[in-house]
Amino acid sequence: MRPGLVIFDCDGVLVDSEPLSLAVLREVVSEAGCTLPEDWAWDRLLGRSISTVIAAIHDDFGFELGEAHLAQIRARLLARFRAELGAIPGVAEVISTLPAPVCVASSSQPERIACSLKVTGLEALFGRHVFSATMVENGKPAPDLFLLAAQEMGVAPEDCVVIEDSIAGIQAAKAAGMRVIGFTGGSHAIPARLPEKVRAERPDAILLAMRDLPATIDALN
Repeated sequence: MRPGLVIFDCDGVLVDSEPLSLAVLREVVSEAGCTLPEDWAWDRLLGRSISTVIAAIHDDFGFELGEAHLAQIRARLLARFRAELGAIPGVAEVISTLPAPVCVASSSQPERIACSLKVTGLEALFGRHVFSATMVENGKPAPDLFLLAAQEMGVAPEDCVVIEDSIAGIQAAKAAGMRVIGFTGGSHAIPARLPEKVRAERPDAILLAMRDLPATIDALN
């Protein structure tokens, strides 16, 4: 299969950011008097938009994640990204070899996506082809973001392949009518129990190492 567009999630697919993000979120919320169990956070928050994160914490713990908390999270997280964030091994080299156009479609805020791509040296690979859940009404697992990316890139949904690590992202790609490859090679894969969760969602393929992406795409039916 030769796709017309390859859509990459950002966190956990392009950059190894999920452990940092979860740690900062739990730290700020804990300082405000609410403890978020790590297992719960991996299950409920991975790959979700900030509005969904706010709602999940409120629904399950009765804690209101306000604007002051969000500002604190953003500041701490960007500082840690600049100091510690790395790209997923091999991802830059692989993207450079793909024959199809590429873009990013992430649940994260635009500022966070921009910082992630810049500090890891991936910015030039995508240029302006970066889409955030802030651009659509409904975040993942709704298909809105992936459909927006396909529309803006001028490619039909059925000609797109999505690379995702989260359950919400896999579900969103399927809802958009796109092929989806579940990536389980990030450092958060084991604590988040990604291998079993991704298998349960039955993506079109599962990718353990980014170096195998071209062959995995070619093998899609």
